[in-house]
Formats: sequence, C-alpha cells, structure tokens
Amino acid sequence: MSDFPAIHTSQNDHRLYRYIRLSNKLRVLLVEDVQSNQAAASMAVQVGHFDDPVERPGMAHFLEHMLFLGTEKYPDPGEYHAFINQHGGNNNAWTGTEQTNFFYTINAEVFEESLDRFSQFFIAPKFDIELVDRERHAIESEYSLKLKDDIRRVYQVQKESTNQAHPFSKFSVGNLTTLNGPESVLREELLAFYQQQYCANIMTLCLVAPASLDQLELWAKTYFEAIVNREVSKHYPEALLVTEAERLKQIAIVPLKQQKRISVNFALPGIDQFYKRKPLTFISHLLGNESPGSLLSYLKEQGLANNLSAGGGINGFNFKDYSVSVQLTDKGYKAIDDVVKCIFEYIQLIKLSGLEDWRYQERANLLNTAFRFQEQIKALDLASHLSINMHHYAPEDVVYGDYRMDNLDIDEARSLLNLMHPLNMRLQVVAQDQDTNKQAAWYHTPYKVSDIAPSRLDFWQQAEIRSELALPQANPFIVPNPQARSELSQTPVPVIVAEGEGYRLWHRKDDEFNVPKGHLYLSLDSQKSSMSPRHATLTRLYVELLLDYLTESTYQAEVAGLNYNIYPHQGGITLHLTGFTGNQESLLALIIHKARERNFTQDRFNMIRKQILRSWHNVAQAKPISQLFTSLTVTLQKRSFEPARMAEELETITLDELHQHVSDFFEKVYLEGLVYGDWLVSEAQALGKRLEHLLSLVSKPSNESLRELVDLQGVGTLLREKTIQHQDSAIIVYYQSTKATTDKMALFSLLNHTMSSTFFHELRTKQQLGYMVGTGYLPLNRHPGMIFYIQSPSTGPRILLEAIDEFIADFSYAVMQITNEQWESTKQGLISQIMEHDANLKTRGQRYWVSLGNRDYQFDQRESVAAKVETLTRADLIKFMMQRMRSKHCDRLVLFSCGEQHSSQQLMSNNMISDLRAFKQAAEKFNF
Repeated sequence: MSDFPAIHTSQNDHRLYRYIRLSNKLRVLLVEDVQSNQAAASMAVQVGHFDDPVERPGMAHFLEHMLFLGTEKYPDPGEYHAFINQHGGNNNAWTGTEQTNFFYTINAEVFEESLDRFSQFFIAPKFDIELVDRERHAIESEYSLKLKDDIRRVYQVQKESTNQAHPFSKFSVGNLTTLNGPESVLREELLAFYQQQYCANIMTLCLVAPASLDQLELWAKTYFEAIVNREVSKHYPEALLVTEAERLKQIAIVPLKQQKRISVNFALPGIDQFYKRKPLTFISHLLGNESPGSLLSYLKEQGLANNLSAGGGINGFNFKDYSVSVQLTDKGYKAIDDVVKCIFEYIQLIKLSGLEDWRYQERANLLNTAFRFQEQIKALDLASHLSINMHHYAPEDVVYGDYRMDNLDIDEARSLLNLMHPLNMRLQVVAQDQDTNKQAAWYHTPYKVSDIAPSRLDFWQQAEIRSELALPQANPFIVPNPQARSELSQTPVPVIVAEGEGYRLWHRKDDEFNVPKGHLYLSLDSQKSSMSPRHATLTRLYVELLLDYLTESTYQAEVAGLNYNIYPHQGGITLHLTGFTGNQESLLALIIHKARERNFTQDRFNMIRKQILRSWHNVAQAKPISQLFTSLTVTLQKRSFEPARMAEELETITLDELHQHVSDFFEKVYLEGLVYGDWLVSEAQALGKRLEHLLSLVSKPSNESLRELVDLQGVGTLLREKTIQHQDSAIIVYYQSTKATTDKMALFSLLNHTMSSTFFHELRTKQQLGYMVGTGYLPLNRHPGMIFYIQSPSTGPRILLEAIDEFIADFSYAVMQITNEQWESTKQGLISQIMEHDANLKTRGQRYWVSLGNRDYQFDQRESVAAKVETLTRADLIKFMMQRMRSKHCDRLVLFSCGEQHSSQQLMSNNMISDLRAFKQAAEKFNF
C-alpha cells in the first residue's frame, strides 16, 4: 500500500487513486477506472529544452523523437505505433521547457502488453544509427512547419530579449543546423544525454485503467522498476529571467499576420510556491474582468481595445513572466501610453480596494464548486495531466491542486501587486509597420529593443484613478449550493417534448453523471443565412456583433460557470448554452432579449468588421495544410465560401444592410433544439412553450435549410490548386462515398483505421516527406469520406500525389499479408474507439447533438456502424480499394499548393477547377 497521504478527490469522482514510489524512486499514480473501456499511461520526465547542451539546441526534442523508434526488446521502429493503432489507441509526446511527456491510450485488454513496450523507452532504447539522419530531418520538418507561425516568431524574440544566461533563451526545437555532423557523433551525444538526464527519480508515471489498484501496482513494479535510478538532481543556473539590463524596455515585433497587440510584462518569482492560495489567479480574475466598469469595458467604450487577457505569460522553476495583453484598435495603437496608463490605474485600484475577502471567496467558491462537480475526462487526458501535476503539487493534491484556493493572504497578494509596477515592466508591441533593427535567429522575425523613456514611466506612475474604472459587483449568477436532482430519466435516449410548425425540441434528463449542469443547443435555420457569399458574410458579421454586444452583460454569468457560444453553420446559426442549471434559463432569457434588441452602434460595427476582415486576410498566413482543409469544405459544400471571397463582400457591407439582413433572417426560421442534463421533462416542456411564443412574435415557420454537398461520382480525378506563399508544398486527396449509409460509414472508418499507422510510418518516418502526414475519416454533410494529407518542406505536389497513389496501390497486398488474428484485432480496435464510453455530460451532449444533425433520430448510428464493422472482411476492403481507389482516374478531389522551391514538381491536369463558383453551380449535388 501507499505510504503517502490520501489523495483529495471530488465527491463526483468514481475513480480510485493510489500514489506509490517504486524501489528505483520512480513516483507512480495508479488510477482504477471501472467505467472506462480504454486504458492510458503517461510518463513525465523532468527534462526539457532547458537541459539541452549549449552546443546542441534541440537535443531534448530529438531524444523524444528517437525514443519511439525501437528498443532492444522491440527493435522494429514502427512496431510501437502500429501496436497502439491496431488496438484502438493513439499516442503522442511533447517536449517543454523543463519536462518531456510521453502518453498513449489503448484498449484495456492489451494494457499489460502495451506497458511492456512503453517501459522499454526508459530502460533500453535502441537509438538505431540508421534512423538518426532520418529523424533529424523529421525535426527539420517540424521546425519548418512553424517558420511562418507568429506565435513561434514572437516567442523567439522573447527568448532573445531576456537574460541570455537564463536557459529560457535557448532555441528549443532544433533543426538540421543544430543537429548537424556525422550520425555516429550525434548518436554518441544522444546516448550520453539520455544516460545523464533520464533517470527514475525525476520521472512520474500515471496509469489509468479498468483494473484494480493492486493489479496496476503489480504492473508498475513489473515493467518500470528496471528503469535506472542515477539519483539525478536538477540544478538550473540561478540567473534571473529579467535582470536590470532587460527591464524597462519596449520590444517592437513585426508579425506576418495583421494585428495590433501590446503586452505589459512583469518579472515575478516562480509560482509553484503559491498554488495553495493562488493569489495570481485572484488578481487576474479582477484585472481580466469584462463586466461594466472593468478595465476592458472602459477601453472598449473609449474605442481603444477589443480584447484583454490577464495572467498569461511563460513560467518555470524560478520565474513567472506575468502578462497583461491587450488587442488594440487603430485608435488604441495610436494611444498606447494611455492604454498602459489605464492598466496601471486598475492595478492600483485592486491594491487599494480589491483585496477583500468576499471577492477572493467568490472566486474560491467557484473553483470549489467546479471541483465538487468535476466532470470526468478521457483516460488519456487524465493520465497526461496528472503525471505533470505530480511535478508541481504535493501527493495529496495531484487531483485537487488546480482547484485549491485556501485563503487570501493580503501581504502575499500585495507583494505580487507591488511587482506590477512601471519600474518592473517590459512592454511588447506586436504590429506591422514598426521600425526594427534586428532579425531574430531561426524565425527571422524583425524586431527592435528600445529603452522606455523616463517621462513615460513618470506618466504611468501618476497616482490618480479615473472615475469610470470600478471593481466588479457581487456576482448575481452564482448558485450558492448547486445540487443535482435524483430523478431518473424516463427514456434511454432524447425524445421530442415540444413540437409544432417550424420547431422541435428534444430532451433527456441525465441520470448517470450526477452533476447539476445542462447542455442546451438551439439551432435556427433560415434560407437567408448563407444562400450566397454575401448572405453568409452578413450572417457571420451578425454573430460576431451579437457576441461583442453580449460580452459585458453576460460576463458575470460566464465567470459563474454559465457559458455560451453562438456560431454560424451552413443553414443558419446555433446557440450552445452550458453550465450550472440553476441560472441557465436566466442567461438564455438575457441572450434572447439582447439578440432581439440588436442595438449595434456604427462604431462597434466598424470595429468588428475590421476585426473579421483582419482574421480573414490572416488566413493567407496560416499553414498550407490548414488552408487546404478550409478549401476542402468550401469546394464541396454549396453554402461554404472562401474567407478571401467573404472578405470582398464585407468591404462594402453597411450597418443598414446588416439590420435588413437580420430582419430577413428571422422572417422565416426553423428551430431545432436539444435539452440534456439536469433538466426535468416539465422544465423542458415549459421552455418549449416559451420558445414557441417567442418565435411567433418574430417569425413565420419554415422548413430546415438544405445542406447540399457536391457529388463527385463520374468526375474522375479532379484537381484544385491554392496559391499559397510558403516554402512548403501541401496536398489533400479526398475520396467520397457514393451513399450515406451505415455500411459505407463502417467501410470508410475501417479503411482509415487500417491504413493510418502504416501511411504515417511509410511516408513520414521512412520516406521523410514531411512532419504533417496522415489519413482521416472525414464525413461531410453525413457523407462518409477519407482523406490523405501531407505538408512537405522537401517535395512538390506531383511527387506527393505519386507517393500517395503508390501507397494505396501497395496497400492491398499489405492487407493480404496480415493474419486473421491481426485483422480481427484491428476491427476490435476500431469498434472500441467507436463505442468509447462517453466520459462526461459534455461528450454525451455533443454526441446527441451530432446525431440530430445526422438525422439519426434513434441515436443508434454508432451501434449500427460498429455492428457492420464486425462483419467486414479483408476481401471487402481490398475489393473497394481495387474498384474505387487504385485507378489514377478514379473519382476523387485533389487539393494542393506548390511550395516556393518546388515549381519543377507542379501538378498539371486538364481536369482542374479554375472557377470555383461555376464548378459548384454546375456540379451534381447530394441534398441533405
């Protein structure tokens, strides 16, 4: 049994926990979860890029990659990935500043076998010299993938503008330059790094499975006690992240995407010491508030800002770089000093009046309620999260630590607020058209570091606080002591509780998850929502203006755990409301009331329009593969349009036209809704009556909008090129089912499941075509489909398509080679994924809502698909591939972009889509 104190868990948590230390000092958290059909393991190693040798940036990341590629006991480099995939799981890893995390999930019945494979990473990795060059090219691809990523580009400037003696300043990813030299030398260095750094006493393991704690403990000892303990102790340099030399600087950074943003940063000590009281969480709660009188509310009223967040920033063993980040308007960008002055005034207001126990208690109570009614998460997410928590919290707090807020220590909070002072600041300005005199290494970001003038510091230190700024009132949306009702559901799936011309409401009372929460989905279909690019643009603008308009009045509700989202879809708009049921109806009433007011001012209209235009223009800076994914749905769905096309329309839209569009939108609507959770039938029926009454006031009934999908039957290999300014090429090959039946859903799902790990291994690991390589099951408008995708820094689209075609051609033979036992195991792996138990109320609510969208009114589609998978044979798969995928002229859509260096590998065809609008108008379509 464990020698550690009992672990503090939620009353709502059915799992059992045990914290142990093995004889080699490896700390292990065992989690018995009888409700899960999946098991998961996660190892967090206290080694990250801070530990990289100075002469080898990226070594920790390179080691993470190499550990997956074979061990002494399981030497085949693709075996681990294939085993996990075959048995219905998935795996991944990441390298951070001070930790590296390896994790996977798999069918529970093969968990022990998987632990044998996983533990060997940390006992006897092979580090095959044949794979060294291949994997450093994979690192290069990963580095290349983010070359035009503004987050990474700004991060690099942060590294260069802090103290260069601090390990944060190191280049973390690595590439061919930093991992250069003979393979034998690099392998020796890798082995030395592994042997010096990877050690049982600085590792934490979490195992989650539907197995007893005693069984899990036995497995932990059997498979992980052989990890060597070298008694490594961690000693990073005591250098400060920000010294006098780096303080009081303004750092101008030029991004690729259009944006105007400032961050006021303060150097604070490491924050792990504060976790029991969380003073910074409390300060951020006040500083980031968005209700009337708040800092953001004032900045918005003055037309200076659109968004604000407080409390972000990097943190680590001896530092927290606390950040107040503001997204500025054009007016705000011209008045940066005034915006910064407002931030300091609000910090002063918190110091003078905000450190009150009731305010702290309000935030602590919300966290406590969230913990009491903590919803379960998937085994994989739980294992990964807890293995990391073990490095930050006391053993009894590994589950509770994120929620713990014991008491307000005013001296402690004030000492942190005293550090949020102009004399301890750095100001980061991210915007285009700034003067620069440097270029960051690796990511080539233009930037400039300047001293902040004493006159500005004097201005920011002036003590008066403007009268418009106020601390938030007591939160009226907080339910003091929420309780889940014990009434059992009368039905196993949702049923219709209210129906009439133009509307239908479904309901099911939850009786499994025992939380006083609900999910309310309301979808409004209107023929006017997206019948043309202009209509779709107007609908999107309406949604964004409405969300902006609602922010202040609903902010306190969101803080109290009542969340909502409004989003456009092909046929109209959807409102999704979630959170504690006590006040859900009040929030819904408020949203409906505000939505009907439609009090949009010209100023906010101009601002939001500019914001959307900026985000649509910025799409052109996204990764090529991301842009192709957007273009895939745009090419095939009649009512989806390219962001650039919608931006053209948005340029000329007026406020009057928007108001007219909203009236037209609501003239005739169809409403479909789902109420699921801690709602009684009578409450759902009463809601249905109110909604019916509301609809009768604003609109006439309508039918559901059509969701039309382009039918690719008989078109052959259809090509569409996207012109993207990027060094990488990218390609998506999409195969569409001819029918939207459960048979085809099963076939396409199994095809993807069978191919995915081999495709990844062949084209990414072996052929090194790129870092972003994969397959996916992709249903569009109910129609099953399958995609193959690659983004490549080294290879152009013609050769990428040839590689995909060659893989498909050879795969039939690979299917013939596998044994019956392997085939059945592959199918069971997929069935297990399809039938995975809903982890929480949210997951089940989403599944019910997707079922309604798919017109799966019996809510049994996944059972039908799983049953069909059971009956499929290898011959079925091979026959389908031979008939529908093997020919170069088969019906499919190929989307591609050609990288800047790959013009000699361009894809040419006389079957190209050159005019998307004409193609979509003329194409045959499936109606749904």
